[in-house]
Amino acid sequence: QVQLVESGGGLVQAGGSLRLSCTASARTVSYNRMAWFRQAPGKEREFVAAIRWSGGETYYADSVKGRFTISRDIAKITVYLQMNSLKPEDTAVYYCAAGISIWDAARYDYWGQGTQVTISS
Repeated sequence: QVQLVESGGGLVQAGGSLRLSCTASARTVSYNRMAWFRQAPGKEREFVAAIRWSGGETYYADSVKGRFTISRDIAKITVYLQMNSLKPEDTAVYYCAAGISIWDAARYDYWGQGTQVTISS
């Protein structure tokens, strides 16, 4: 069983930046991608960004492309989400996930507890 622990959420003004971190308890063959999803109140969970663990390829939702950057530290088994030019519509609980898909939340087997990101206008 892989556990994911997130950190870095908070409250910032629009236009500001935050960096989220997610550390996995182990690196196993059961997952080859790590991703960030988010869920705003009253909305479905949506894909934000993903990274392929071995090759480092990255994938982004159109809504965050050019503003958010996903990266990883292999030695620390940690994935980061650098969020710049934040907008009020980025307000959500952000979840880290590990799995074998890119966009499909159902194919991620491991999830973190979520971290709140709130952007004030």
